[in-house]
Amino acid sequence: MSAARILVVDDDPQIRRVLRTTLIAQGYEVADARNGEEALERIRGEKLDLVILDMNMPGMSGLETCRLIRSGSDVAIIMLSVRDAEADKVEALDAGADDYITKPFGSPELLARIRAALRRLPQTTNELQVVRFDVVEINFTTRRVVAGNREVRLTPKEFDLLQYLVAHPNVPIPHTRLLQSVWGPDYGDEVEYLRVFINQLRKKIEKNPSSPKYLLTEPWVGYRLQLP
Repeated sequence: MSAARILVVDDDPQIRRVLRTTLIAQGYEVADARNGEEALERIRGEKLDLVILDMNMPGMSGLETCRLIRSGSDVAIIMLSVRDAEADKVEALDAGADDYITKPFGSPELLARIRAALRRLPQTTNELQVVRFDVVEINFTTRRVVAGNREVRLTPKEFDLLQYLVAHPNVPIPHTRLLQSVWGPDYGDEVEYLRVFINQLRKKIEKNPSSPKYLLTEPWVGYRLQLP
């Protein structure tokens, strides 16, 4: 049984009640919030592993809530929405979400997405626990990244994606392999996830994100981390 602590944020009391019942039955500890402001208060005062966040709440939107959470926390975030357009998914991921589920959804899908969001790659097995290139330093033991003179905050999925690329340098890695290695075996078609996460990583570690030196796109294939 998992002891992960999950916060459910939705303005619909019935959805909060159903999700609480479902998640508690799976062994999770569950809290809930009715809106973004209440969610931010809970996150400031409690240790959470995952936030399930409705995108379309009145008042403070889910997107704004997600951005504010991300400004000070690396907690995993799954966004819920009735909209299924790729632009909406990209907007949610760009705001800092780790995953996106379209309503209505079944319990098995939600639980699989939760397991994927909480999933972490094992610590790299090679002898080097610290990797340096140019002005970037990645510490796999502490999961910290320094670029230049500043520490860079990565979300858990951003770090896992970077770790996988560092472990397989200088070779093109297909989209499907990246998705299944970092998010899990149920993924493979969510290419927009990679596009957003690679762009975020470029902004954080590349000197010139629009003309990357390290995180390179392999057209029609995937991505490659080019290391010296």
